[in-house]
Amino acid sequence: MVAWRYRIAGRAMRLYWKIAKPRTFGVRALLIDPAGRVALVRHHYVAGWYLPGGGVDKGESAEAAIRRELHEEVGLAQVAVERVQGVFHNRGEGKDDHVIVFACAVEDPASLVIADPREIAEISWFAADALPDGATPATRRRIAEHLAGAQGWGEW
Repeated sequence: MVAWRYRIAGRAMRLYWKIAKPRTFGVRALLIDPAGRVALVRHHYVAGWYLPGGGVDKGESAEAAIRRELHEEVGLAQVAVERVQGVFHNRGEGKDDHVIVFACAVEDPASLVIADPREIAEISWFAADALPDGATPATRRRIAEHLAGAQGWGEW
């Protein structure tokens, strides 16, 4: 599927969510390299820079989901999941979504690759205090919590 199809599918999903208001469960990874930089991804189907991650499939654990998502999005076959950074409630996009954020160590920053170029437009490492203009507010909050050494919870 080419990138424009992902954008159309993304818009269709957001419209469905506004109508159906489903309860969903998601995962995101705060990937940190030895220099303290954070990996962010930019998708084809939505504007902005995000922590990599996605939805938890039925019958799948949150840990299995973050490992699968990291493999699918940034090509990580192995990742050191250090801890749960936080659990959040997201009512954006018309969903009732719960998101678990995992803090993960990446020893080799060059190991990240765009595993699915139809979904992921770009991956980049950023200093935690120099995030790109397009980093979403929630992404910025999760990184700030990490820098403060705080475990997060509450609203996304």
